Amino acid sequence: MSIPIETITKPVQSSKSKIQSDESLTENGFYWREKNGVKVLVCRALEENGFTNGFSTRLGGVSSFPKNDLNLAGFGEDTDKNILENRRRFLQVFDGNFQLATAWQVHGDAVKVVKNLAQATEGSGKFDALVSNLPGILVGVKTADCVPILLGDAKTQAFAAVHAGWRGTVQSIVKKSVERMRAEFGTKTEDLTCAIGAAASCKNYEIGQEVIDAFQTNFPDSEHLFTPTRENHALVDLHLANEEQLVSVGVLPENIFVAPFCTIDRTDLFFSYRSEKKLYGKTGRLLSVIGLKAKVET
Repeated sequence: MSIPIETITKPVQSSKSKIQSDESLTENGFYWREKNGVKVLVCRALEENGFTNGFSTRLGGVSSFPKNDLNLAGFGEDTDKNILENRRRFLQVFDGNFQLATAWQVHGDAVKVVKNLAQATEGSGKFDALVSNLPGILVGVKTADCVPILLGDAKTQAFAAVHAGWRGTVQSIVKKSVERMRAEFGTKTEDLTCAIGAAASCKNYEIGQEVIDAFQTNFPDSEHLFTPTRENHALVDLHLANEEQLVSVGVLPENIFVAPFCTIDRTDLFFSYRSEKKLYGKTGRLLSVIGLKAKVET
């Protein structure tokens, strides 16, 4: 059954508040990396633990969403040529020669394990998370308001990218991704570093009663995630919901870094399905990626 979701769209932040948000990056564990107009948000702790990582923005591309946007997915709403050029530009931001590994996302809870190059290049399978320990690839998930999560285990060198909209969050996809890393690669949760990227925040993301019920069925103590707005509606905090799921499986709170951005507020930086679909009839997609550099033969 289709579950209705409504959105409250607030005015875009002032220039002053944008500057304040950007200045908070350091204390939240992130920094900007830019190359040829492409701007990417990087989690410093993941990088220091050996993982190439980045959360894309809409800046520096060739797509008309509405102009010069870095749309990295959505072949039904953009040309193959544009998306492939945008991906080329995006990958050039990172040092190293990487193969991008993605999947056909369906708002489910399936986790793909990427063990070889053939599996990395095959992107038609229906998954909403990818895990690997293969050097030379970047596993990536596509979002435009949903929560992107990157996980890295410096001890086993396993890593993961997770797409968690409200459906994935209700199905505990981030917990299942951690469990898959543990089963496949021997990851211990206390060794994980986790970065949660920009997404629709609790300031703006309104859901209906059926979604509230879905959360409460799976998480009886979830009332604190909601801020009531009107009858049978509330704002939901998906950032916090996923952060709490990570802590519940043993991830140390000090190893979880949350980007201080709302995609609905910051359409100057990010795509927002709920803000832009009704304006343009289409919206771009962001990519959040993590991986290990391929070892250089000497």
